[in-house]
Amino acid sequence: MNKKKILNDPIYGFITIPGDLIFDVIEHPYFQRLRRIKQLGLADYTYPGALHTRFHHALGAMHLMGLALTNIQAKGHLISKEEFEAAQLGVLLHDIGHGPYSHALENTLLKNISHESLSLLIIEALNDQMGNALSLTLSIFNNSYPRKFFHQLISSQLDIDRMDYLQRDSFFTGVSEGTIGADRIIKMLEVVNDEVVIEEKGIYSIENFLNARRLMYWQVYLHKKVLGAEKMIIKIIERARFLITSGERLEATPALIHFLTREINNNDFKNNGESLQFFTMLDDYDIWGAIKHWAYHKDYILSLLSKNILNRKLFKVEINPEPVSEDKFNKISKALLSQYKINSSEISYLLVKGKISNEAYQAGGHKINILMKGGELLDIAQASDLPNIKALSHIVEKHYLCWPKDLIL
Repeated sequence: MNKKKILNDPIYGFITIPGDLIFDVIEHPYFQRLRRIKQLGLADYTYPGALHTRFHHALGAMHLMGLALTNIQAKGHLISKEEFEAAQLGVLLHDIGHGPYSHALENTLLKNISHESLSLLIIEALNDQMGNALSLTLSIFNNSYPRKFFHQLISSQLDIDRMDYLQRDSFFTGVSEGTIGADRIIKMLEVVNDEVVIEEKGIYSIENFLNARRLMYWQVYLHKKVLGAEKMIIKIIERARFLITSGERLEATPALIHFLTREINNNDFKNNGESLQFFTMLDDYDIWGAIKHWAYHKDYILSLLSKNILNRKLFKVEINPEPVSEDKFNKISKALLSQYKINSSEISYLLVKGKISNEAYQAGGHKINILMKGGELLDIAQASDLPNIKALSHIVEKHYLCWPKDLIL
């Protein structure tokens, strides 16, 4: 069987699957699950075109990794065939640990377990199933491989992951401010002292990259309607878990029931193959199917939230620089108690407050270094002549308050 396939991607045109191992990984049920997980969770409630999946993104990232490694090779750096393939596999599998709705439910269905940790566990499981064919990929992914620049291309402040998702998310949402010059950035990549750097002539592309990321966070990832939809889905899952642990019977798939009926931590995944197996069966469809059942459940709160999310009756959301005042919070609480069939202990399902933050560039830690013509390495915040690049390293925090939009105040 010929496994060197060509796929047509709306962002890059034709993408080649370069070899048998990568083809076999893509065909595996663990990877095919990504077809059923939307890249932007519930963002299509605001941007109707945002229906692309983690599957699209992973393939795009694999393609860009191939271009990046070819460019680095052309600049005189030796990369073996095995390293080339392992790095492509690493970025192909970097998001395989995402659960339903991507980031929206990351800390709701599972507590204190990041999708990166789950990606590592799933890659380990794949490696066992494939006769240790992914051992080099694992060492690159967990940053134990001596040549550190491979890991930086998968996970850093200027990685292949971000280059693909900014272009892809911008395209499918129609938010043109997120457009970046990924081709230009890739051509400017260099490796110095085993670190990924950018040649000085690529500095303006990096400035645009950082600005685009900041704008995409405010306009898409942290858009108030997207935020409202995410808080509703979180509250639905929290209410479902409360009811199930209280002895109520809820309709749901076995995979979803598994995570609603128990608190699972990282050790459970390592020691319990059943939990990992159920997780690799879990996707957006489990949640939507359950919500369609729950919309007709006798529990008032579960039914209300489920019907509203299905019919896009989203929370009203206010976002402000300052924390929510106690007076306003109490005023809305009293209105909820008088207009909805809830008691004071149930207010938190319909009134949600919290904080969001946007940090486009972290000046500390792993920096984006610019290789100046004289050979000096400068952090982008120092090398750039734009004052707003330095400002991007500061965390911007805002506070939100969500409640049912048909509440009369």
